[in-house]
Amino acid sequence: MKASHLRCLPSIAALLLCVTLVGCATISRPIDREADDPLESANRKVFDTNTALDDAIIKPIAESYRRIVPEFARDRIRAAIDNLAEPRIFGNDVLQRRPDAAGITFARFFINTIVGLAGMFDLATKQGFPKQSGDFGQTLHTWGVDDGPYLVLLFFGPSNVRDAFGLGVDLFTPPFLAVTGHTGTATNLTVGAVDGIDLRARNIETLDEIKASALDYYAQMKSLTQQRR
Repeated sequence: MKASHLRCLPSIAALLLCVTLVGCATISRPIDREADDPLESANRKVFDTNTALDDAIIKPIAESYRRIVPEFARDRIRAAIDNLAEPRIFGNDVLQRRPDAAGITFARFFINTIVGLAGMFDLATKQGFPKQSGDFGQTLHTWGVDDGPYLVLLFFGPSNVRDAFGLGVDLFTPPFLAVTGHTGTATNLTVGAVDGIDLRARNIETLDEIKASALDYYAQMKSLTQQRR
């Protein structure tokens, strides 16, 4: 593992926390089963720490970002960052033996990069190539790896044993690196930082509503996490 990647982890971690929370917040369907949580006592302590970090640092930055940056510019930034992730999604689609999804992802990246001005405009979706999913935790699932106990990772947020390992793999294939082979710490940190801040800014009210309405914020986020996966 290259030293520049290792140096990225602490700074990327805090921003990935909000990405994880935002992903959980987009789910509204009830779950069929609760995640196994033998480590609940420790998980709750980590969850409280992560929530405090979000309240004190990440959310205020996201609010300022949304207030200062025009919506049109934010949408172009969001699309460009999503486009940078397409090669990683493509790789996982291949590993999952999903040739149709891999083909769609390849087409998306080609169209949006060339015609969509480096991905700032998602023309591929309009042409019938919808965005696909693909991360290494998902890949492990298709290989028959059980999710394991529920975990709340410091900085990274809700997860499980399988997805925590998958996250570790995905961290060392950041979007920019997957496209160019570039290993610059500053570039990778910038992409990760803007990604996290933008996602948090887009979901300020959603997370506020969940937090305000939940009788047990930890239990609610655990349920949403399980449904998301």
